[in-house]
Parts: sequence; C-alpha cells; structure tokens
Amino acid sequence: MSYALMTDRYELTMLQAALRSGKSERECVFEVFTRQLPSGRRYGVLAGVGRVLDAIADFRFGQDELDYLRKAEVVDEKTLEWLKNYKFSGSITGYREGEIYFANSPVMTVRGTFAEAVLLETVILSILNYDSAVASAASRMHTAASGRFLAEMGARRAHESAAIAAARAAFIAGFDATSNLEAGRSWGIPTMGTSAHSFTLLHDSEKEAFEAQIASMGPDTTLLVDTYDITSAVKMAVKLTGGKVSAVRIDSGDLGSAAVEVRRQLDDLGAKQTRIVVTSDLDEYTIAALSAAPVDRFGVGTSLVTGSGHPTAGFVYKLVAHTDGAEWTEVAKTSKSKTNRGGEKRASRLIESGTASAELIGSDVGRPLQVDLMSGGKAEKQYLGNKGVMAAKAHHLDAKAELPKTALRLSKGEPAIPTIFS
Repeated sequence: MSYALMTDRYELTMLQAALRSGKSERECVFEVFTRQLPSGRRYGVLAGVGRVLDAIADFRFGQDELDYLRKAEVVDEKTLEWLKNYKFSGSITGYREGEIYFANSPVMTVRGTFAEAVLLETVILSILNYDSAVASAASRMHTAASGRFLAEMGARRAHESAAIAAARAAFIAGFDATSNLEAGRSWGIPTMGTSAHSFTLLHDSEKEAFEAQIASMGPDTTLLVDTYDITSAVKMAVKLTGGKVSAVRIDSGDLGSAAVEVRRQLDDLGAKQTRIVVTSDLDEYTIAALSAAPVDRFGVGTSLVTGSGHPTAGFVYKLVAHTDGAEWTEVAKTSKSKTNRGGEKRASRLIESGTASAELIGSDVGRPLQVDLMSGGKAEKQYLGNKGVMAAKAHHLDAKAELPKTALRLSKGEPAIPTIFS
C-alpha cells in the first residue's frame, strides 16, 4: 500500500512552487514537537515511530497515484515527473518509541532536501499525533491499574485502521492484550476475548449458553455474568465448572460494589482462584476509583482509543534550518501564539539520584534522548515490527520509572519536570 496520497494537497503544491523557484533541493531540517501538553497532563508518551518508518518506506508514487494527480490537475507535468522517482533518501533522528516527552521536546528530526522532506509532513503528524494520544492515555491507565491486567477493547469505537494503531500504542504504554486480531497478527500483541451478551441471548437459557461456551473452550474461559442476574449467573458458572472457571466478567452497574459481592460469593463457593474482569466505559479515573475493589482485570475501549479526552498530541512539523551548501540558516515562525525556536536541537534528560529533574534542550548533560531512526532513507531495523514494539514497551517502562512520583498523579498539574533551553 502506498501512503503517497495520504497527505494534504498543499504539500504537493509547495513542491511544485519550490521546483519552479529553484529552492527544492535546499538541504533542510524539520522538527516535530508540541508547543504544550494537553491541559493538566504531566507528561506525554511518544508512540507511532515504527509505523512512521514503515510509512516512509511505502511513500511512493505509482502509476495510479500519478494518474489521479494528473486527472485532478493537482500539479503540473514537471512535478509529476519528479514524483515518479520519489523516494526519501534523507535521515531521521528522534526520541525512541515509548519515550516520555514534554512541550518543545524535539521528538523527531527529519533531514533532507525541502522537496523530499516537505512531502512527509502530513503522514508523520497523522501517525504520531494519534498514536501518542492513545499511548499517553494508556500510560495513565496503567498507573491507575497498579499492576493489574489491562486489555484494549476499543476496535468498535474507532476507524478500523485507527483501531489497530490504538492497540499497538496501548500495548507499548503498558496494556497487556488486545481484542483486535489484526493488531495481534500485525504486531504480535497477545489477543483475548470470549463472548458477548448476544451469545447468552442466543440460547434458550443462560445455563445453556454457559454449557456451550465451556464445552467449546473449557473452564479456562471468561463467563459474562451480568446478562440477567449476577448472583445466579456466578453460582451457575461455579457449579458447571466445579469451581474451576477462570474468570467472570461484569459489564454493567456499580462495578465496585458488584465486584465485592461477586468476590465474596466466589470465595464462599470455593472458587477462590476465579478472577474478576470488569468492563463498561472505563477510563483512568474509574480504574483508580476501583483500586480497592477486588478486580483482577480491566477492559478499556472508548476512552482509550479517543485519548481519554485528548484525541491528539498536538504535534507540529516545522522547518527550523536550511542551507545552500555553505552555511546553515536558522528559521522560525514569529506569528502570535505560534512561535518556535529555530535551529536543529539536541535533547537530553537530567537524572539526579535516579529521578528525572529536567528536560534539557541544547545540552549534552544527562541521558541523551535522540537516536538514529533512519539513514540514507533506510530505517534502523530494531525499531520495526514486533521487535520494535517490544523494545518500545520495555523502554517506556524504564523512562516512566525515572519520573518523579508526582508525575503519576491523575489530577491536573504542571509538567512533571521543567524544560530548560541552553
């Protein structure tokens, strides 16, 4: 699949104008950053880097794409001829996937000619903005869950392609599994899921439905117990499995009090190893509110795939420097409320006694945050595929562990650490 037309028209019209002005081959540096974190958020989580690298490799203009651009009269023949041979040959550095970021963190730096680099703006931002929004929400949910199992279940609440990306981002930020089979196939994420209320309603009785599910999957399954009466369903689940049913799921009502009653009933019936799973419009706040309840697993959908109130990370893609081959010129916007700093930036995180204390822009002190992601148009393989996902997941846990404890509060507050320019 080509990503070439998953872009804004003005990327191509800028290319055409730059070809005419003679500036298209100027070497340029573009940076991806956000001017501010979402209101009240203390940190962000970068996700989507591996997907960006894949997208750039597939950002090519085949005959179908060129025919469309010609028919729609988007650009002229000279530009179409240039696009026919397009392949990004520049370099990319940036924060590792799973890394923590703050306002003005240069999470990705793209170097190449203006013509090559400008075309990537939309696809880079569309991936990083969505994936990072989901990962940032997922990280907060992971904190709220305090080590308990988290399942991503939001496929039916998102665009079909976004759902796969959301499952990947959530897994990187601490979730344990997804209900989305394509995410499992594409990225090697563990999948889970057993039955919905429709399965129970299909049968002539709840007992018949439970018997069918157990016969198919064995007692190592999760039975949905709130279609009718929870107490009766739990009793039946235990009886039919000899107390060996793996888990029961509650999807409605007062989840906290229901979990307490179900736990008491399971223990009284001798099913002390049976886990309790809760779903139903959870977010980080409801998960935290259930911290004292005997819940073993959480299934999260809508809130997760919509960034829990912040569906975009707010990243922008800005030209910060260019050269004619001799000296570099730093450039930056100065328009009101949308200013940025010119010049290519390096970033590090100051760590004191094992705890992050500042994000340093323009300093070599502390833990370096940028790594090589692509050189000569070729991606570094360790950041791709399932291997890249697993590395990003591990890196996120390490980076999150460096944050001060105040960063993990769910209440609104200032960024966990200050960003300092030098």
